[in-house]
Amino acid sequence: MKKVINSRLLLVLSMTVFGTVGMFVRGIELPSGEIALYRAVIATLMLSVYLPWRGEKINLRGLKRELWLLLLSGAALGINWMLLFEAYKRTTVSLATLCYYFAPVIVMALSPMIFGEKLTRKQIICFVMSTLGLVMITGIGGSGDDFIGILFGLGAAVFYAAVVLLNKFIKRVEAVQRTLLQFIAATTILVPYVLMTGGVNIGRLDGGGWLNLLIVGILHTGVAYCMYFASIKDLAGQKAAILSYIDPLVAVLISVSVLGERMSFWQAIGGVMILGFTLLNEITFKRSCHDQEGI
Repeated sequence: MKKVINSRLLLVLSMTVFGTVGMFVRGIELPSGEIALYRAVIATLMLSVYLPWRGEKINLRGLKRELWLLLLSGAALGINWMLLFEAYKRTTVSLATLCYYFAPVIVMALSPMIFGEKLTRKQIICFVMSTLGLVMITGIGGSGDDFIGILFGLGAAVFYAAVVLLNKFIKRVEAVQRTLLQFIAATTILVPYVLMTGGVNIGRLDGGGWLNLLIVGILHTGVAYCMYFASIKDLAGQKAAILSYIDPLVAVLISVSVLGERMSFWQAIGGVMILGFTLLNEITFKRSCHDQEGI
């Protein structure tokens, strides 16, 4: 029992940390792709230390068999971060986060086509109502720049969903090892992108920018991921999925109370519908549309 309580506390802490990432990304005056690259590099270094500390070794046989899946999912992870960070810069943190959490709905909608799963009536209702919530967010009360940011948030959701779906095919590599390899793949994809677009601009950061970048890389990725992995091994999937909704709730609270960002009444209702009906789907069917690699 004590172990489960400690695991819940670790998961709550990790989700709370994840929910604050947008505030710190805002303080990094670098292109979104470059921020995503440095996040991947720092996370790779930290997980490279964490794995030996846990006494784990990478399953090289499984790695060889599923290498292309790991590369694809890692690339999707890197693009996902890049689009999400751009969404934070283009619109409010709350709207970007709520659009990003449409990803479980995308996974649910694609599962029948990819895995041959049949949607129940309740799942269809959850899908329709979540989609209606998204329409309310995107179609009401936003300026032109807000709408562009919302599109970036939805793009991030699509790539988040791609990571989740690809991970369902990866069966021979354990979660922490898989995430490390995906971080390496994300780094490999982002390096040429950064060099071809804006080049390396890290030298122009001031003290505050460096501090925010280190916090995003070390705390929001390295430390938070380690806490997450340490927690989920002792928790049931449904409990972990429910507690993961602390992330968007914290993001919305910070957006409104700390950053002073506003959301229209109908956008707020739409956000409640997205989170509420995706959560209802997970509670009702005891399944998680999330995966540890896409946060």
